[in-house]
Amino acid sequence: MAITPVILCPGQGAQALGMGKAWFDASPEAASVFAAADRVLGSSSDLAMPGGATLSSLCFGGPIDVLSRTDVSQPALFTAGVACYRALAVKNPGLAPSAAAGLSLGEYTALHLAGALSFEDGLRLVALRGKLMQQAAEASKGSMVALIGADETQAQAVCDAAAQGDVLVCANFNAPGQIVLSGHLAACQRAVEAASTVGCRATPLQVAGAFHSPLMAPAAEGLAKALASVPIGPLAAPVWSNVTAEPHASTADSQGASTLRKLLVEQLVSPVRWAQSCVHMLAALRGQPAGMGPVWEMAPGNVLKGLMRRIDRSCEVLTHDQPS
Repeated sequence: MAITPVILCPGQGAQALGMGKAWFDASPEAASVFAAADRVLGSSSDLAMPGGATLSSLCFGGPIDVLSRTDVSQPALFTAGVACYRALAVKNPGLAPSAAAGLSLGEYTALHLAGALSFEDGLRLVALRGKLMQQAAEASKGSMVALIGADETQAQAVCDAAAQGDVLVCANFNAPGQIVLSGHLAACQRAVEAASTVGCRATPLQVAGAFHSPLMAPAAEGLAKALASVPIGPLAAPVWSNVTAEPHASTADSQGASTLRKLLVEQLVSPVRWAQSCVHMLAALRGQPAGMGPVWEMAPGNVLKGLMRRIDRSCEVLTHDQPS
């Protein structure tokens, strides 16, 4: 009997030295995904990796400061997730996702696995997305701050108190009690001081810029132009949107495909509602007559498993960072 798991795909921040190497060594199918990624990116001067390196060499051997760059980590995470899934599909004949979701960048991995994007188109999009976000980050003095122990009302209160004319917004609702703010560096620094006034702790994040905030508008504009010409296939399984925390509409017609493109552009400047997406997805799947299948996190790492413990402790997530 074919396995139909719920697929979770990690986003930026899950990258680590050696990511995907165990799958590369264990599975010819996974190795072919990395080879394809090296070929696709290497054939484009605009999307080539820094220093003429291949994507696979950066995944397997770093250096970590290069692998963690936004323009490198995004195609790296996409490739590692797809390679993991392709290897699992050989071990589990008939494997097909019953639903999928991905954290920020991971939404592209989820859309590919559900059939909306080809591997080549998805890889080019995420490589361009990373490059555009890197450029937008370098053009603006932005940062991000994690609030621990805050709810949305408290987080918004910190934004209101610390913005003082700068950009400062709620950017990531990762799990109950874990919200990330994004905006100008000075506003983020003020947010660290303001957090204690609403009873929460604040930790500055080591990131390139103010992701999922209005400071990413130039990146969103460039991504919209690229998405306009990318074919969108029909979804074989529902994929939850980071922007709406609801499943994307059917992409079997031009209107649904257009809406998906619009939401992917909005995602760059809008909050990532991951916790809400997970709650809505689990409720929808558990309400089906057949119930819900297993929940699998694609490589690399186990970040999403950790977040799920805080979102819904009754949901067990099986991670696939390494072949088992």
